Amino acid sequence: MTPQNASTYHSAPTLPSQSGVQRARVRPVQKPWGTLNLLPWSRFAANGTPVGELWFDRTEDGGDASDLLIKLLFTEQRLSVQVHPDDTYARSLGQPNGKTEAWYILSAQPGAQVGLGLTSSLSASQLRAAILDGSVADLVDWRPVATGDVIFVPAGTIHAIGPGLVIAEIQQRSDTTYRLFDYGRGRALDMERAIDVADAGPAKSQQQPDRLNATRTILVDNALFVIERITLAASLPYQLTASGETWIMGVDGSLKISGITLGPGEVAFMNNGGAEIVSDLSGAVALVIQAGPHTAPSLAKEPAQQEILV
Repeated sequence: MTPQNASTYHSAPTLPSQSGVQRARVRPVQKPWGTLNLLPWSRFAANGTPVGELWFDRTEDGGDASDLLIKLLFTEQRLSVQVHPDDTYARSLGQPNGKTEAWYILSAQPGAQVGLGLTSSLSASQLRAAILDGSVADLVDWRPVATGDVIFVPAGTIHAIGPGLVIAEIQQRSDTTYRLFDYGRGRALDMERAIDVADAGPAKSQQQPDRLNATRTILVDNALFVIERITLAASLPYQLTASGETWIMGVDGSLKISGITLGPGEVAFMNNGGAEIVSDLSGAVALVIQAGPHTAPSLAKEPAQQEILV
């Protein structure tokens, strides 16, 4: 069954590529758990200070007004045990929205893990005690991950990320994080607000990827964003048509969208209109991320290769 926000791949007349496609601007963010070597995902030089995140923004004026924030995370150590507020709680504090996110695992060393939810349910008083004595870190439900996995993290879910990972994080545009445990790094905890917003129990079941055809797999589909993985055949042009805020991230191989080349870890942005997207001679894999509540973008082969894909 096609998910509620999913588009249909269809034969369509070629649309002119729009000038609105732009390469995203990259902002490095230093983190104590980050890395000095971002290769092969980025050529940015850390210059002796660990970089934990790369943030991608629109390059045009007012670019920070986008609904979503796309990041790359590079983990050499465990991140803090943390939780994010939902829209209602965030707005009660005067913030525009909360923070629901999803992680796509770009690279995972053997044994890499993420923490999602707790192993058992705690009352507010039990969670407070676990934060105060540090035992909350031992209650996190750690699970192994591998390259290509996707994890949905709704607001209110207690979570953590282990070392040895490169992750594409897709999230609501917010940097509000309430820490419950920080592995002795000396950063402030946010116990009372964390208790207020946390669903202090096991995480909800994950949505399973929905492979619609050889080109397209829906990974995450909700009212806030839709994440698709597209697998492009070698040198075969497609027409990507977007309505609303859309991000394209290279995952494997090399592709061009409206003449902008994207390798692994590189990102482009488009809003409305059409753009030709084509891989190199080896094919390519990319993520296409659509902000909700718009209909997800469509992808059709160019006329010389047209066929009904669903």
